[in-house]
Amino acid sequence: MSGNAGRLSIERIRAIRTAPEGIRLVIVKIETATPGLYGLGCATFTQRPLAVCSAIEDYLDPLLRGADAQRIEDCWHVARLSSYWRDGPVLNNALGGVDMALWDLLGKVAGLPLYQLFGGKLRDRARVYVHAHGRDAREVADAARAWLERGFSAIRCQVGEADAGTYGVGAAGTAAQQAAFDPDRYARAVPELFAHLREELGWEVDLLHDTHERLAPPAAVRLAKELERFGLYFLEDVVAPEDHAWLEHLRRHAAVPLAIGELATRSEDLAKLAAARLVDYLRPHLSDLGGITPARKLAALAEAFGVRTAWHGPGDASPVAHAANLHLDLALSNFGIQEWTPLGDASREVFPGAPTTESGGLVANDQPGLGIDLDETAAARYPYPEDNLNGSWRPVRLADGSVIRP
Repeated sequence: MSGNAGRLSIERIRAIRTAPEGIRLVIVKIETATPGLYGLGCATFTQRPLAVCSAIEDYLDPLLRGADAQRIEDCWHVARLSSYWRDGPVLNNALGGVDMALWDLLGKVAGLPLYQLFGGKLRDRARVYVHAHGRDAREVADAARAWLERGFSAIRCQVGEADAGTYGVGAAGTAAQQAAFDPDRYARAVPELFAHLREELGWEVDLLHDTHERLAPPAAVRLAKELERFGLYFLEDVVAPEDHAWLEHLRRHAAVPLAIGELATRSEDLAKLAAARLVDYLRPHLSDLGGITPARKLAALAEAFGVRTAWHGPGDASPVAHAANLHLDLALSNFGIQEWTPLGDASREVFPGAPTTESGGLVANDQPGLGIDLDETAAARYPYPEDNLNGSWRPVRLADGSVIRP
């Protein structure tokens, strides 16, 4: 094939804002010269959505107009290198959303669901874990039991502590971000939580926990060691990215599976952890990493070192992002587990074809590309919430008033 034969020209790249669950989402839509043929991607960086929208529409749209949408690798490198200074959550989410939309387009052109372009299914569904939390261990156990009754068998468990809060759990009547956080009290509460859960729920359920990088490294090592006896599926973000040098020390002292990567914006950083076998699960946010293109490469490298994937799938990942996670999950041999936040009716109204669950796992609908659409009329009915923080995390403070990681 020579010249422009078979070329699929990019006509326009738009950032579409919507918040069907009250969470600020950024959706990329790539329109082509073929009427009605477009691709969708997720560029959601909830805490800085307007900056991402500007990066998409003011920079990537004019840069890539006229490019061949089927040359995904070329588009990815052109877009990434165009800013000279690379990476970071704003630029990567913009790039990641465009990359997902290009893959969605390629699937539609081929008339195949995306997982087919990745080599086909290795599994019929992707096992997920869901979230249970409460103000005390009893509330967490009740929430976990409700998930078990719905057919889920892997549950991430978070507990509050007295009149304060921890990640994912606020004090009564108070947002978690505004509650005083006591690291020592938290580190005592977590082992007590899992002792209660094992007594109440037994050992057939897989339990997970996220420290959300809030502990100093020595305390994190102690907590990991204490949690060994409860057989966690994994312990997530036990230390912050800037403290990853501690992972080697932690590995020598605690035999608990580790999941890392939610805050990563460079696949190279996670590749080093995988190659050193310092982690068991990599769980970056696809758009934060730069999209499907770098995620596939990272997963292939991780496979060589026995490291599995557990892509980030929180409430502030759009249904488009969940669909992208799922197509990778179905095709990767080193898939581990998928974080899942159930979608409400409003999300399913805005995003027809969004992934569904069956027997504790996500299933694809087998439509071409990502298999998901965007109803722009419905999306417009759910504008961003009106507040002056635009999604920013409110500060998490210690008792002395100092700010710590969210």
